[in-house]
Order: sequence, then C-alpha cells, then structure tokens
Amino acid sequence: MIRNLTITVLLLLICAVAAPAQQTPPPPAEAGRQAQLSVLSILPAQGEPGTTVTLNGTGFTPATTVVLGSRELPAQVVGGRIMTFELPELPPGAYALTLKRDDGATTRPFNFVLQAQKPVASSLIPDTVTSCATGREREVLVNGANFRTGTRILLDGAVVTTRFISPVMLAFTAPTLAAGVHQVQVKNPTDTSSTVLALFIDAKPEIASVSVGREFVNYYELIVTGRNFHQNSMLVVDGKRLATGKQLVGEREQLVYGGCNQLTYLRFPYDPTPKEITLQVVNQNGEESGLFTISAP
Repeated sequence: MIRNLTITVLLLLICAVAAPAQQTPPPPAEAGRQAQLSVLSILPAQGEPGTTVTLNGTGFTPATTVVLGSRELPAQVVGGRIMTFELPELPPGAYALTLKRDDGATTRPFNFVLQAQKPVASSLIPDTVTSCATGREREVLVNGANFRTGTRILLDGAVVTTRFISPVMLAFTAPTLAAGVHQVQVKNPTDTSSTVLALFIDAKPEIASVSVGREFVNYYELIVTGRNFHQNSMLVVDGKRLATGKQLVGEREQLVYGGCNQLTYLRFPYDPTPKEITLQVVNQNGEESGLFTISAP
C-alpha cells in the first residue's frame, strides 16, 4: 500500500516537472512584415523641373509615392532600395520632400530646393542677315527649349520685341545693326538666361551681275546689280574710284544709287569699241566686293 502511494506521488512530480517543457512555443515573426521606410540619400538635392532625382533607402514598394510640398508624384522603384522620380513644373523655392507607402508608413521630411528652369537656346535660323534685308528677310527664329509666355530675347543685352511661337521656338526681327557679330540670348520671367548665340550681320557688298542699260548720244548706263550697296558706296572702275553725288568739275562720269541692290554707272566712252572693264564696289567701312569684269565700250 505504502509502495503504491509512493509510486503515485513520484509520477505526479514527474508530470509537474515535464509540463513547462510541453508548452506551445512563441509564434514566429510575421512573414509579410515590411522593412522600415527610410531615405539614406537624395541625388541631386536640388534641380530644375524635368530633372530626374534618385533616392536610396529601404522599405520602398511599387506603391510608394513621393510627396513634394503638397503634390504627390509617381515614382519608379528598383529592387526596393532605389527610387526615381521627375521634378514637376512648380515655382522655384524650397519644398518638403517625404515618402508615403500604401500601408501608411511615411518618412521624415527632407528639404529639397527646386531651381528656376533655365531656357535653352540652341540655334538661330538664319544665323546671318544681310544689312540690306527687309521685311520677313530680317526675321530670325530662335530654336531651343523651356520657353514660355513672357520669355524675352536679348540682342546685345537689350530686350527686343519677341514673338512666342511655342515652348521650343521664338522669333524676332533684327533691327538695323552694324556689320559683324551680335549676341542673342533668351531670358525667362524668372530671370534665368540661356547661353549666348551669335548673329552675323553681313554688310559685305557683292556684285551679282552687270548689264548695259539705256544708251544716249555720248554716254550709256551700266547697271550693277547685287547686294549690300549703300548710299555712300563707291564703284571702282579699272582702279578709278567713283562716288555718288556731285562730281568734281570736269568729271562727267557719275554713279547713281538705286537702292541696296543696284548702282547705275553713267559711262562716257572715248570710242564705241568694246573692251574689258573691271568693276568693284567698296563700302565706307572698307568691305569690298569681288572683282567683276565685263566687256563694254
């Protein structure tokens, strides 16, 4: 009897000791738990609208979005640690940048500076205007990018009347300018400016053709046609210079200015026999045309 009682007590003690070891183990960590949402770097930390920004961090998901100021922006995620997004068209200034995940997680705000967008001037069409060009011949197109209403063209630092065609094209009319190279630049309302382009004003005279005009008793007309002829241009005939206006006493031959494209030479020949005559136009600034030879009396 006593033996049976002792065995029973021992069995109860063994069960009491073994019971804690048979308790249910703690539940494993949640398999779908996401990493903490954080940003380790922002490159670049400032930029213009249209710039691509790269974020490096943790906890990124395809549904994670970027919030710049109060504007939510779409982003692209690569491998959960890299995210890219494009800066939108917003006024320049400092903005708070945060990330927001679909589960409600957010990052702390980061300071991001949105810079004013610079206009880009890439080419002029045409890039050369003749000094005697008129009307539409003096219109110059500026090709580029980031133009907007209110964008102005600067010619040698001074604002000229600008025609806005599109965000990639502007136009202006070249005023009367000295011969040579002039600077063209584009400036946006935010005071950001493009690089400088060169506009060349071509004032060099050029003889395209010479023909015999009206014939009189003792003289005839030689019509010189070309471009960039001025009121004070001179015609050099076989080395002899002839200017417009009044001639010296005893000088019969005359030069009549007929506009930017024509000079009329009144020639008094000694005899009617044709001979080689060499002509050249020289402008007051010293620029000269090429030599032109014609056979005439």
